[in-house]
Amino acid sequence: MENPQQYYRGNGPMTRNGADFDAALPKDVGALCEVIQGVLMHGDIAPFLYNITFSEEQRRDMHIRPIGEMLSRIRALDPRPLTIARDPANRLPTVCRHFSLMLCAILREQGVPARARCGFGAYFTPGKFEDHWVCEYWNASQARWILVDAQLDGTQRKALHIDFDPLEVPCDRFIIAGDAWQQCRAGRADASAFGLTYVGMSGLWFIAGNVIRDLASLNRMEMLPWDVWGMMEMQDAGLTDERKALLDRIAALTLGGDEKFAEMRSIYESDDRLRVPSVVFNAVRNTTDTVANA
Repeated sequence: MENPQQYYRGNGPMTRNGADFDAALPKDVGALCEVIQGVLMHGDIAPFLYNITFSEEQRRDMHIRPIGEMLSRIRALDPRPLTIARDPANRLPTVCRHFSLMLCAILREQGVPARARCGFGAYFTPGKFEDHWVCEYWNASQARWILVDAQLDGTQRKALHIDFDPLEVPCDRFIIAGDAWQQCRAGRADASAFGLTYVGMSGLWFIAGNVIRDLASLNRMEMLPWDVWGMMEMQDAGLTDERKALLDRIAALTLGGDEKFAEMRSIYESDDRLRVPSVVFNAVRNTTDTVANA
């Protein structure tokens, strides 16, 4: 089996380009984040911080999964090189997952091990942990994984009073889903504080879903935040003792570091309740969607 660094230099179905990245993209992680911020716009944050409201037709782009389709839509909106920042209203409407996926895909193309992580941000709503994604890359010179929030541009950093470097997000500011699960199971945190405040969703079931999404992402299947499959539940009542015990194990594996890589890969590949199927439920559209190469 490949080691983690080899595995995360490779692409999965969501990060295979389908269209080449610009050859002139910078190598510096901070500069790459600026490029990404110049072509993507968080569709739900846009009305509040940028005075932009996307139409329902434009918001359909928020359901795009693979990077190749993202790049095609970006270039359809504006054919100029990715390094030229678009006017905010002409950027591709997305969510946090797309920022993380794009940075992950570029880094992999540049030979840098990278993976998207699903969890919760502590820096959006005071006292709450909001559903969020970041990118984690391998810094070879420091021999460690580093979390990067590619979404936090200057406007958001100012509005949210960000007091840390988005290029090295502390683990207590972005809570990986498995960590949130363990904290709540141990009584160190309140599950009702984890979720998506503006739609009124929170609870242990929400955390459990993100644990499974993070597991899938660690297996190079970076799904949409509202994709539902397998043993995901939409309420706490569905979390049986057996399922909680399995989620305890998954959480530990996703937090276990490189030494748990083989076991983490094995549990995902061997359990149909965890592995992304060819058809998933899109909870926003209330429809089923086909997932290519699942």
